[in-house]
Amino acid sequence: MNLALLGYGKMGKMIDGLAPEYGFTVVHRLDEHNNAGQSAMTPANFAEVDVAIEFSTPEVCFENIQRLAELKVNTVVGTTGWLGQMDAVKKMVAAAGTGFVWSPNYSVGVNVFFRLVQEAARLLADEKEYGAWAWEIHHHTKKDAPSGTLLKLVEDMKSAGYARAIDVSANRAGAHPGTHEIGFDSAADTITLKHAARSREGFARGALKAAQWVAGKKGFYEFSETLFQPKRKL
Repeated sequence: MNLALLGYGKMGKMIDGLAPEYGFTVVHRLDEHNNAGQSAMTPANFAEVDVAIEFSTPEVCFENIQRLAELKVNTVVGTTGWLGQMDAVKKMVAAAGTGFVWSPNYSVGVNVFFRLVQEAARLLADEKEYGAWAWEIHHHTKKDAPSGTLLKLVEDMKSAGYARAIDVSANRAGAHPGTHEIGFDSAADTITLKHAARSREGFARGALKAAQWVAGKKGFYEFSETLFQPKRKL
């Protein structure tokens, strides 16, 4: 399958290197230097593209998504900072009849972590003596703070029924690939759930798994939906 990469920073380069393991040939590597104003995203250039993976910046992500929908190219998006336009993106995908996978974090471990945090929040929703916090740290070049991953964790807690205040904080320092921590504290005890990434490789591999999965499909999906679909019994 032919793959287009939108955004060619550290993540894009890592995805490029791993793509052949997942059956992809990278045919476009686009960034601000060769795709200003989506100039390289033409029908002729994308006629043979099966899937695009978008890891650019919040400033151009929405326009890239819009153009990919117009080109009817199935898409995997890992850029964060554009979630206020989520409803518009869902409408675009539906109108285009394309497939779309979104996640603030493509680590398989983080997506398991999402489920664990949601279940903990559900179990403690009515235990009023427990307060909660959400904290994360990333490298100093990460532009959004709090991260999209932390914001999703907080939203998952709320959707699970945890209606009390959640104290949210974020740090940016050094080259840290990312740690997320959720805690519940009472006078009696503390529960701490934490995920620590060791490198970007897990994110890159998850994005490629999502690209494999969405090829030829239609509809809007979160990455967790592609990972945790019920297994069909033989």
